[in-house]
Amino acid sequence: MTTVLLPAIVQIMIKGNIVEYIDQQKIICAVILQETKGKLRLLNENNREVSFSEKRLSHISQECLDTTVARNSIVTKLKQLTQNRKNLSETIDIKELWEILHEESEDIDLETMTLFNFDPPLTSDHEAAVIRAFFHDRLYFKFNRMIFVPYTPDQVEAKKRQIQEAEKREIMILKGASWINNVLNNKNGSNTEVDQNIIDILKSYYLFKNDSDTFLIARNIIKKSSLNSSEQLFNVFVKAGIWDQNQNIDLLAMQIPTSFSRDVLEQEKKLTCARTGFFDDPLRKDLTNIPLITIDGQSTLDFDDAISLENTDTGYTLGIHIIDVDFYIKSNDPIDLAARDRASSIYMPDDKLPMIPPNLSEDLCSLKENEIRPGISTIIKMNRFFEIQDYNIVPSIIKVHKQMSYAEANLLNGKNDPITTLYKIATLLREKRLKAGAIQITLPEVNVWLEDNQEIGYLKIDRENPSRMLVSEMMIFANSLMAEFLASNNMPAVFRSQPPPKQRLFKGIETSLTLNFMQRKHLSRAMIGTDPEIHSGLGVKAYATATSPIRRYHDLLTQRQIKAVFGYDKAYSKAELENILQSISQTIANTGRVQASRKKYWIIKYLEAKKGSTYEALVLDCYRDHYNVLLKEFMLEAKLPSSGIKLRHGDIIQVTIQHADARREQLSLFA
Repeated sequence: MTTVLLPAIVQIMIKGNIVEYIDQQKIICAVILQETKGKLRLLNENNREVSFSEKRLSHISQECLDTTVARNSIVTKLKQLTQNRKNLSETIDIKELWEILHEESEDIDLETMTLFNFDPPLTSDHEAAVIRAFFHDRLYFKFNRMIFVPYTPDQVEAKKRQIQEAEKREIMILKGASWINNVLNNKNGSNTEVDQNIIDILKSYYLFKNDSDTFLIARNIIKKSSLNSSEQLFNVFVKAGIWDQNQNIDLLAMQIPTSFSRDVLEQEKKLTCARTGFFDDPLRKDLTNIPLITIDGQSTLDFDDAISLENTDTGYTLGIHIIDVDFYIKSNDPIDLAARDRASSIYMPDDKLPMIPPNLSEDLCSLKENEIRPGISTIIKMNRFFEIQDYNIVPSIIKVHKQMSYAEANLLNGKNDPITTLYKIATLLREKRLKAGAIQITLPEVNVWLEDNQEIGYLKIDRENPSRMLVSEMMIFANSLMAEFLASNNMPAVFRSQPPPKQRLFKGIETSLTLNFMQRKHLSRAMIGTDPEIHSGLGVKAYATATSPIRRYHDLLTQRQIKAVFGYDKAYSKAELENILQSISQTIANTGRVQASRKKYWIIKYLEAKKGSTYEALVLDCYRDHYNVLLKEFMLEAKLPSSGIKLRHGDIIQVTIQHADARREQLSLFA
């Protein structure tokens, strides 16, 4: 609480004057031993000498004590005075006084207020008793500079509510501190109960620190507990069974939703039970006789794109087919709003948070094998030399005939069609982009996952292997053609663009990790807008994201714009699109952060058990006191103390794991 100072009426003070001052919310009685230009040396009732400014005194008595007598005698006298004044103050009924005086508009001075409470003759003890009484009960009167002002009834009621709230807070603080101590001392184990509100306050403080609305309460709870810092709250929550040892704090701190509301689930149920109506759509082209294939990761359940290839008399017909999510999820319906709130699916080693409910993302809106689905198909006519003759984008009815993993497709490449021919087409498409100035960053990727027994697994993936390159090129191709289609129809959409790099370090395909990392640093920032512009990094004139409408809200928006060209629904205006893009920009950024952070967490978690193990590292940056290195096995960047060793950019060295702590995101290495 804040110390309230009650300056006394100006008087001439001399040695021996009895005075009172406020310290630690208590009124202390003292005698002046020495006075020098407003600076006082006092002996108080607790037998302590203190230095004080006269401005900080709350009361000055007219009577004096003989300071020449024994010190113990002076202290005894001060204690007697204090007790006498306390006894007098307890006879004052402030509420009764207020009921008599609160309608008075005039201020009341100390002398008058003392007369209201005591009969003459009046002494300094009576005045001091009045000050004590009003100091301890501040509900009814404002007391400042020896002037008393009654509060209005409304003000009194408001102060009563404040007092009640303060009492509730104090009770909450004590309960919270007691709960923390009980958990830490294993009293009642995880069954130690406390109000959920207290847990929420402590969680909020742990996650948001001083940005929490209730950080003051949380700080006081911690202060009264046996904890030394807020960081220790994590172990309290784990010990109490509230959080898991591997709790994803980023999800909580970024307030990313992890479940769907009842409205969304009810809408999902209606969709899964409704009769499919796209068969009767006259605008849709029936392509179910064309053998479509999907190529995805082995654990993929949400298939949003498929590829087809047909031989013709003059060459080939290439098809890139995307599930028509908009057929099921309409703009501003409950599922759409939930998807917008998420902006993207989130894939983590230990969890997956879909943008739309699983019964849709993994079933009704997924291109499952042998299931007929509505689609948006990009049909490209090619001659025998794989040169593009024409293309057409159409609403379609499609069926996947075969689902393959990347590994299966790799085995078929060079042995069977259509994979072999599709790979040849993809290779030519990439060559065309590279000639147009595309910059191909070819860094490996590390997939991390948890086994059923919670063992951490990881696999370093070459993203340039045939099947992954094939799928990547086909999706870039489809997106660029859909961007061209939208631009030719003057339709705003979610276009991605990128200015030329600040510096070009290589052309074509470069396998050097060092050069790829350097080139990535020199890339210009990619941008998102509603107008088509050049994407220098991909080497295309325009680029829109539309091939993953199950997983990315940007793609669902663009898919709707494509369908609007065909007259299905009203298109978003440019302003509407820009507003939506602005509203989800932070969410998309958070999605990227939490995915990267969680992968890093589990890699460091894996390394916690690898203390003393040695790995190959690449020196990326050299600083005065440390190096930034890349653990090649995990594609993980970390700091390496210089410790007198001289390294250069691009050096390959052996580093040893000294310490790893995933929770604190700490990884210590030595060379």
